[in-house]
Amino acid sequence: MTTKASTTTASNTTPAADARTLGLAHYAARGVLEHFLARHGVTFQQQIALRAAVTAEAPRTREDLVAQVVASVKATPAEVRATLDELLAKDLLVTDGPHLRPTDAGRELLAAVGAESAPISARIWGDIPTEDLVAAGRVLTLVTERANAELAVLSS
Repeated sequence: MTTKASTTTASNTTPAADARTLGLAHYAARGVLEHFLARHGVTFQQQIALRAAVTAEAPRTREDLVAQVVASVKATPAEVRATLDELLAKDLLVTDGPHLRPTDAGRELLAAVGAESAPISARIWGDIPTEDLVAAGRVLTLVTERANAELAVLSS
């Protein structure tokens, strides 16, 4: 009788990366972030959209932001438009002609969440060797590219 080779490390305790381990890591880290976002009355998707506006090299139109957030979180354009409306209502974004710009309050909110979550982020990421992070980054980038390509085929 033949058995399937183990997909664990030499210590036989760490599972190989797969969709489940990726999902578990994502939701665990997201749960930590959402804890801090909730203190400020902001959702995960609102934070993603606000960060897209704050980190943009040039002012973004509403539809540019919609496209970027849809690509990031795989939400529908209608859901992202509603999220942008929520950010406008909270005065975290402001309309400036054809563009949406982050307000000082929006920038301050992201800075506050970053500062509040920094100690926990340091505990989560701090002692992972650089070479492991680089390897994980390569794998996650490849998985993202492949999944996006498959999603594009499924959506066409």
